[in-house]
Amino acid sequence: MSANGSSETGCRSEVRPSNSTCNSSQKELSITASAVSMTVGIFSNSLALFILVKSYNRIRIKSKASFLLFASSLVVTDLLGHLINGSLVIFVYSFHKQWEMFDPHRIVCGVFGACMVFFGLSPLFLGSAMAVERCIGVTRPIFHSTALASYNMKRLLGLTWLLAALVAVLPVLLWRPYRVQSSRSWCFFHMEEPKDWLDVLLPLIFSMLGLMALLLSIVCNAMTSCSLLRARLRRKHHCRGTSYHIEMICQLMGIMLVSCVCWGPLLIRVIMLSTRATEEPASFSLLMVVRMATWNQILDPWVYILLRKAVLRKMFTLLHGCWGPKSYFLQRWQRSVLRSSMETSNSGFGPTDCRLLGKLPDTAIKSIA
Repeated sequence: MSANGSSETGCRSEVRPSNSTCNSSQKELSITASAVSMTVGIFSNSLALFILVKSYNRIRIKSKASFLLFASSLVVTDLLGHLINGSLVIFVYSFHKQWEMFDPHRIVCGVFGACMVFFGLSPLFLGSAMAVERCIGVTRPIFHSTALASYNMKRLLGLTWLLAALVAVLPVLLWRPYRVQSSRSWCFFHMEEPKDWLDVLLPLIFSMLGLMALLLSIVCNAMTSCSLLRARLRRKHHCRGTSYHIEMICQLMGIMLVSCVCWGPLLIRVIMLSTRATEEPASFSLLMVVRMATWNQILDPWVYILLRKAVLRKMFTLLHGCWGPKSYFLQRWQRSVLRSSMETSNSGFGPTDCRLLGKLPDTAIKSIA
């Protein structure tokens, strides 16, 4: 979801003979900002997709393969959102936002609005689906291994995209087409002076589904984190290493935090404007929160880039250097990495002997880890 509109308060506040020069500079600044945002987003998501695909081809742990499938789909969705919506924004600015000239039948506006909704809801739905999958994988591992097969995960992925697409085309199906917003740089629901209850219901459906997805992510990630913390406090060592669980929950927490910060203001603002809980003009407030929401697709891929196991191990190593050579937490991390590696290498030959892993000397663990 990428819609960078320029606030034209500087040009509107003063009426001068050089108003055309001001509009020209505003247009160049807006096109440049949109192009830079789209380029950064495409680069970030491409890099994250390369890392995820490489990990997906290498990993043989079923639960992590499902997580990487959803993570890769999330990055692909963000990448397409930057590419499509960013191109539409640049196209609109290149025509000086004269919608009557290049879009007399409101076809471009309909496509623009549907893409804004689809590429906005899809990351939220995928993030909640990933959180639910990890919660089941940690709290109910037997059910996860039997019920959540590979084809079921792919079917769930398709249903997630289908739900977002259904919400996106709902205004067109109900003959409530998307409208050009007051800034004339993007299209969205009819937010100003709604005609009837449908004009109020459609943005409410969008916002409520997004908030429910965020709430579901928060609850599931909290349950997963508590389960992992409780298992470590009780010193329950299993044959399966938990290092990849820690890696995935760190990434999920990062995605959840980014989504709440970037998307929370927009979803709440849409509800307030739809229910007329505020008298503030919709154009400026919506434009500001939409700009915040566009950062979600830029920051999401960096969660996977920075919160990888290799990076986390370096962070633990730095903490180990600060705490001393006999750091208990670092040794636990190294042992869990070793267990995960040995399980992956022996996944086709049977379970790993936990007692043997517990008796390995620290020198062997350090040499392998």
